[in-house]
Amino acid sequence: MIPRLHERAHRPHDPLAEALGRPVSPNEGLTEHTVVAQWPGLDYFTPDDEQKTWTSVQWAEHLEGPYLEHPFAAGPDDDRHAILHLDIRLHPDDRELTGPEWAETAHRLARAAGIEIPGATEHGWRWIAVQTQPGRLDLIANLIHIDGTWRTPPADILRRLSDETRRIEQDLHLIPVRTGATPRPAIRTVPTAVAQLASILMQLADEQAGPLAAVRGLVEHTAYRIARQPGAAGTDTAHRLELIALRLHAIQQDLDTTAAHLVQPRATAPAAVRHTAHRSP
Repeated sequence: MIPRLHERAHRPHDPLAEALGRPVSPNEGLTEHTVVAQWPGLDYFTPDDEQKTWTSVQWAEHLEGPYLEHPFAAGPDDDRHAILHLDIRLHPDDRELTGPEWAETAHRLARAAGIEIPGATEHGWRWIAVQTQPGRLDLIANLIHIDGTWRTPPADILRRLSDETRRIEQDLHLIPVRTGATPRPAIRTVPTAVAQLASILMQLADEQAGPLAAVRGLVEHTAYRIARQPGAAGTDTAHRLELIALRLHAIQQDLDTTAAHLVQPRATAPAAVRHTAHRSP
């Protein structure tokens, strides 16, 4: 089980689309088999007679709600990128988890990431867990608390997530990372020149520290600042910039996939079988 932390976003629509593997839609209802877990406060937020099956657009709007309710909430350096997105991927040979096991995993990851506090059922941060792609679970959260305060993720969030996934592997009897195949073959298994080229592509695709990540972050930040300016022209420009940021993210994913293909082990011809004569006893 491998955890991955994505670059924080300004809106939940793109992370939700990536989790679903398709664009969000106002017509597609997501059942409890897709949204396998959510913040406990949702039971208090939703009236008993309200429809429980929301569309993907409604889920995105629900996650986006704190932006509208608390327009001045911001993180360090006037940061408004409050959408946290992380995912985990099972080992290819792992068994298929049940719905309750996915839900348990989601809540444990939410607690490890610091966005769910045990016992705080009526308060907290809005988050959902989506399981629609084989062997993958996505958790999407808004770091703006429902009281308007900003939740800064722990500095060691990746270590906490890694430690928790090791415990989940043990509790659910899954294949631990140390005994399974790595997500990318070791670079030493390919020629040095190809390995270097693959490493360059991986650096470009890095969603935490890569150059494209920096460019994408600046584009998203500019879109946010322009959207706050009065006039329809600013809104149109902000929307175009959001589309540019989305294309940059797609480029990052394409580069990452290309790098993975480069370091795939090459098939080798089977060694010739040596036939030896056996003497009869």
